[in-house]
Amino acid sequence: MPSPLARPPAAPNLLQPREDPAVADRIARSATAAGGAKLRTENFPDWLEGRRRAHRFSVDRIPFAELDGWSFEEATGNLVHRSGKFFSVEGLHVTTGQGPHREWYQPIIKQPEVGILGILVKEFDGVLHFLMQAKMEPGNRNLLQLSPTVQATRSNYTKVHRGADVKYIEYFTRPGRGRVLADVLQSEHGSWFFRKSNRNMLVEAVGDVPVHDDFCWLTLGQIGELLHRDNIVNMDARTVLACAPFPDEETGALHSDAELLSWFTAERSRHDVHAERVPLAALPGWTRGEATIEHEAGRYFDVVAVAVQAGSREVTGWTQPLFEPRGLGVTAFLTRRIGGVPHVLVHARIEGGFLDTVELGPTVQYAPGNYAHLSGADRPPFLDLVLGAAPARVRYEAVHSEEGGRFLNAESRYLLVEADEDQAPLDPPAGYRWATPGQLTTLVRHGHYLNVQARTLLACLNATAVRGR
Repeated sequence: MPSPLARPPAAPNLLQPREDPAVADRIARSATAAGGAKLRTENFPDWLEGRRRAHRFSVDRIPFAELDGWSFEEATGNLVHRSGKFFSVEGLHVTTGQGPHREWYQPIIKQPEVGILGILVKEFDGVLHFLMQAKMEPGNRNLLQLSPTVQATRSNYTKVHRGADVKYIEYFTRPGRGRVLADVLQSEHGSWFFRKSNRNMLVEAVGDVPVHDDFCWLTLGQIGELLHRDNIVNMDARTVLACAPFPDEETGALHSDAELLSWFTAERSRHDVHAERVPLAALPGWTRGEATIEHEAGRYFDVVAVAVQAGSREVTGWTQPLFEPRGLGVTAFLTRRIGGVPHVLVHARIEGGFLDTVELGPTVQYAPGNYAHLSGADRPPFLDLVLGAAPARVRYEAVHSEEGGRFLNAESRYLLVEADEDQAPLDPPAGYRWATPGQLTTLVRHGHYLNVQARTLLACLNATAVRGR
């Protein structure tokens, strides 16, 4: 009989730390590593050109009548695929309670499935490397850009298209194949997608990882260098990189985290945004021709159709609709050092396709050509300040493509522009607020706080893409 004084056996310890601070340190170390263990940065252009030569790529515009498997529904005029999968082009009617534009109609992409944007991570020579893919997207002006390890819709990786398997998908769909470093649902372009989200993932691989053709290992520092070059790192890679758990070494901020969240919650609460899907055929202000759907004013964007050949894709040939913007976009954060700490001016931005009224966007996010007919106070805030910025004030500048799987030649000039008190006061106009990169890195761990354009600029900041930071 056991002694009454004996201690009961210790219960197994089921707890683990809520966070591993070593992960952030390893991410930061990779961001400072200008050289990689597998591919030197100076050799990257030759590697990418070699992947371009290894495959046959072509994209040709076609009339809507030549789309294979796509048609306009008789009842609604919506452009749909015969499988009922992939996506559809429908109409959207948006009304808001505030702002200079309180009602508009537009085409919108409806794609309810959640895709996976995932980057596989592995340590070589004590430094984390990221497995990147040279991926062809039909909408990219230069076709081939650096994408995540996996960039796939559910239709892709469940093989609705009856194509080849998506390489490395098992690391992101099967528990135990790797250690999750980041996993968050993030929005896509709210101006062109209706409530579309993707799962943004960073997974550290367990065991050996075979490297297939069109894939390469790069450090975060190497990717940061490539972010200085036009149209190299695609949108899907940028949004995943923005979710990386960087260390927060800031000593303070103009607004506390609680104050920033309270302001953002108030912005969401004060905007009454109603977005209703409507038939594409009955869209006021938009006309459909044989090869385009366009706005009567010749602004905003067109809906077009293309035929694609791509030897490196799971399916090597197909046709599809694409959205084509009118003109180059301009996307910028105004920046200031406040108390010695870098801050950026964020904008609580309404877009018709957002899941929840507003998300935090850059200070400026416009296609200037859409506002060329306006002057003075009717122009968007801070747009002319960015367009006229002296070169000495531009801390970062590159042209990046938007989502090349759905948008044709959609490019924006991304900038970080230093401002002063006269240009961008500490007490900015309604809808704007100063925040630190560290605060944005904290917010981006949760879905639907930062829009995709803000995440691009955050990736540039956090990957030390801005020299001299």
